[in-house]
Amino acid sequence: MKNKIKTEGKIVKIRPLKLSDAKDLYENIKDREVSRWTVIPHPYSMKEAVKFIRKSSYRTKKKTGFSLGIVLEETNKVAGGISLHAVDWKNNRAELSYWLGKKYWGRGIATEAILLMLKFGFEKLKLHRIYAEVAEKNIASQKVLEKCGFRREGMEREEIYKFGKWHNTYWYGILKDDFKK
Repeated sequence: MKNKIKTEGKIVKIRPLKLSDAKDLYENIKDREVSRWTVIPHPYSMKEAVKFIRKSSYRTKKKTGFSLGIVLEETNKVAGGISLHAVDWKNNRAELSYWLGKKYWGRGIATEAILLMLKFGFEKLKLHRIYAEVAEKNIASQKVLEKCGFRREGMEREEIYKFGKWHNTYWYGILKDDFKK
């Protein structure tokens, strides 16, 4: 499965993370702003990056999750991460999550990476539904999901506690048939 997970777009490709990616991962995650709306802890250490890469490789082998690097075509550097996790093979669904280093925000990178991951999820994994959770105040991420064809399906009040405050989250979803259109 590892060799099959490599999807290329115009500005990025998504592929399994390698231990040699740990430095790029760490450099992009360590910014507090990156962890602001994610489950990524802050502060984040190089040791945690290595541990995450190892865990990701294990989950991919077991087919319980697929955490990939968002790699810039131009430089071959890891700019962020994207994953399908909480894979439910009985119901052919998984949760999408993603993040980008702050210096890569606003350049269409997340949009392309999400579309590549949706293609992988629907075409290679044969999923029927992919869903995502996003913080209510993370407007940029909501716009990216909507641009990729996701629909807002609901809200959970005070779902996550981060940096001393409770935050509401929105749930988004996309079906295979929606993606084909």
